Amino acid sequence: MKLTVRGEYALRALIVLGQNHHEGVVKIQFISGQQNIPKRFLEQILADLKAGGFVESRRGIDGGYRLRLPPAQITLAKVIRHIEGALAPVNCVSENFYQKCSCPDERQCALRSVMKELRDAIVGYLDGVTVADLCERAERLKNSPSAGLDFMI
Repeated sequence: MKLTVRGEYALRALIVLGQNHHEGVVKIQFISGQQNIPKRFLEQILADLKAGGFVESRRGIDGGYRLRLPPAQITLAKVIRHIEGALAPVNCVSENFYQKCSCPDERQCALRSVMKELRDAIVGYLDGVTVADLCERAERLKNSPSAGLDFMI
C-alpha cells in the first residue's frame, strides 16, 4: 500500500471536516486554505468522498461539506480503500482486490506468507484509527510542537 497525494489530501480534508463536525457545513475554500490543498483537486476528492458515503454536501451560498457519519465511525482503512484501492502490498494477499499470483503454489509461497502478515498488520492498525482519532492527534500536536518530531531524533 502506498498513500498517494490524493489519499493524503482526502485524509487531511476529513480531519478539517471532523474538527468542524458540530459546526455544520464547511466551505471548500476553508478546507483548501487550512490544508494547503489546491481547490480544484480538493473538489474532485470531495466528490469522490461523497460518492463513497463519507461526506455530504449542500449547494448554494451557504453550502459546503460535512461528514456523513460521526468522525468516530469513519476508519482510515475504509477511506484509504475507497480512494487508493487495496491495502495489501501485493495483490495476491488482498481480501478486497485479490488477483492470482504468478508463483507456482500460493499455499507454499514464503513471500506471499510474509506479505499476508504485513497486510494483516496494516489492516489491523488502520481499522483501529478513525477520523476522530486523527482530530485528537492533530489537536495534541498543535498544543505540543515537538510531539510530531519524534521520528527525527
